[in-house]
Amino acid sequence: MGEEDGLLQGKVLRAQNSFFYVATREGLVEAKLRGRLKKERIAVVPGDDVELELTEGGAGVIERRCERKSLLRRPLVANIDQVVLVFAAREPDINPVLIDRFLVLAEWSKIERIVLCINKMDLLEGDEAEIPALAALYREIGYPVCLLSTVTGEGVADMQSLVEEKTSVFAGSSGVGKSSLLNCLAPGIALSTGAVSEKIKRGRHTTRTAQLLPFAGGFLVDTPGFSATELAEIEPCALPGLFPEFRSFFGACRFQPCTHSHEPGCAVKEAVQAGRIEDSRYASYLEMLQQSVQRKKVYR
Repeated sequence: MGEEDGLLQGKVLRAQNSFFYVATREGLVEAKLRGRLKKERIAVVPGDDVELELTEGGAGVIERRCERKSLLRRPLVANIDQVVLVFAAREPDINPVLIDRFLVLAEWSKIERIVLCINKMDLLEGDEAEIPALAALYREIGYPVCLLSTVTGEGVADMQSLVEEKTSVFAGSSGVGKSSLLNCLAPGIALSTGAVSEKIKRGRHTTRTAQLLPFAGGFLVDTPGFSATELAEIEPCALPGLFPEFRSFFGACRFQPCTHSHEPGCAVKEAVQAGRIEDSRYASYLEMLQQSVQRKKVYR
């Protein structure tokens, strides 16, 4: 199937109630699902590639959802290339424990690439070493790190190059400057959302959902972001694998499986003692492991 069969190909930018707003070569189309898809319980979410039929009035009917390459569950977005986790250097002060929690959630979502962005670098005093040290730590683990300021423009070009021709989810806590960052990356991006807003016309009572914003051959995803409460869904046995620097040591532990917390002969603990795994990362792991184990006991 495809455009040669008279169907129009497009990408879902936003889903609102039973309507889907699809970017196509004919422009933005408001569409609904074909009843057959509803009966088969085939869900369509922002980011999905679809094939639709245009009606005489210019609306669309989605006939098929194309195969997905990825699915982020919270927020619900399909075909994501990377997630950009946004934190502030100051106001609010950076919190390495919170960084680790968000990284674990992103790893759990199985997104292809995770980028760490530290905003508000203009608020740092000249001799502060904490942020550069944190950046070095996470780069060593394998995460791309971008230090930037939407006020001075520092690092903005680097971030633009990271998101070109990719579908990127931006996630971050309140106050870190995520909206300012999106506006700085793409100054006209508010205009690109106007057509969707005009079609929806449901004002402030609309549900806060993910929305794809076309940018530089890809999409920026405006989203509520992750919630730390989602850690409750991660089983204790899955947690070690969400710390990339732990993985190469798993096979060398004396006991299998190993929680890497109290067991003798644990290769992960030995790596921490030898300085091959950062103390702060291991402390974050132990804290999350304890919380996960306690939750499991409560819900038995």
